[in-house]
Amino acid sequence: MLIITKVLHSKLAYTKLNGKFVALFTKLKENDMKFNTKVIHGGQHHDPSTGAVMPPVYQTSTFVQTSPGKPLNENYEYSRAANPTRSALENAFASIENGTRGLAFSSGLAATDCVLRSFKAGDEIIAMDDLYGGTYRMFTRIYGNSGIKFHFVDMNDLEKFQSLINENTKLVWVETPTNPLMKLADIEAIAKITKKHNLLFAVDNTFATPYLQKPLDLGADIVMHSATKYLGGHSDVIAGALIVKDEKLGEQLHFQQFATGATLGPMDSFLVLRGIKTLHLRMQRHCENGEKVAAFLENHPKIKAVYYPGLKSHPFHELAKKQMKGFGGMVSFTFTSGKKEDAVSFLEKLEVFTLAESLGGVESLANHPALMTHASIPEDKRKEIGISDDLVRLSVGVEDIDDLLADLEKALS
Repeated sequence: MLIITKVLHSKLAYTKLNGKFVALFTKLKENDMKFNTKVIHGGQHHDPSTGAVMPPVYQTSTFVQTSPGKPLNENYEYSRAANPTRSALENAFASIENGTRGLAFSSGLAATDCVLRSFKAGDEIIAMDDLYGGTYRMFTRIYGNSGIKFHFVDMNDLEKFQSLINENTKLVWVETPTNPLMKLADIEAIAKITKKHNLLFAVDNTFATPYLQKPLDLGADIVMHSATKYLGGHSDVIAGALIVKDEKLGEQLHFQQFATGATLGPMDSFLVLRGIKTLHLRMQRHCENGEKVAAFLENHPKIKAVYYPGLKSHPFHELAKKQMKGFGGMVSFTFTSGKKEDAVSFLEKLEVFTLAESLGGVESLANHPALMTHASIPEDKRKEIGISDDLVRLSVGVEDIDDLLADLEKALS
């Protein structure tokens, strides 16, 4: 009797013919995969012991050893160093960002902290002037007090940026698009400068995700994500990520992660990995809805300015078209009146949009940066970079666009 069973394992597809495994064909190589395939299969392997399609949640702190110093599996001794579920996620991170090494952290700020542990008192870091409030707080109130000097600059003024580079400069840190003003920085142009001066270049790619933008391909050395946001995508996990191309840098960052302990647990790793598998589908709808919400707001008489790179009126629209394949689901705007009270009233009237911090989930969220996510930035600094008291930030979700627009119209009435 002829019995044929197909099994996919590693890079080969096998068929079981009368009880014997025979190789059929080589699986599609990862480098040949399109992005929409990578989010599902990139860096992933079926569980070798059970054939499970999704990696199991290895909810364990430690692993058996057959003899002192000889673990049963040489890759796993203690889950702070490595855990199979986290490894599956880290392989996915590396795949979708076209890197060689991914690292999963307990939060985006933990990932940022890991990078900064590479530097010492006397070193200097140049950062974009429009940053997530938590990043600014870490730079200025934690590491600024440890002797590291930070310069905050408009990264579109490349002459001013280059004037800040000196023998002590070690790192350039950029968000693009930025939170919450949706400014962009030319990653490729900055990378040419950092390579000339032998500086590390890190890009926070949280808003764009690798679906829209791949900083490593444009010359960056490190990509950081708050994986809490679009990568997880369901507002049910706190996580962070670092991805690099240079293997030596990856080893250094892994050691710093292992030595300080800010690793992601197995269950949270599973949740982010599950989220990544639908990233392309969600981002497509986020982009579609974001464009329509931005267009609606731009034409509303009560709205003064809309910050969305997909609008032709956006100062970085052409740059967005060059380095991104879409414009995302983040939209910020101010009121014609300029009054904080109008922003607060609008936020309190919303029903489909939820008033909450964070972003990137399937549900639409609304936020008041000056009172919420960026409250840790001093008021004078907020106003200097354009975060006014009437600024509202929307994370446009994947709901029906008619419901979202009706909710905005009602809240603005």
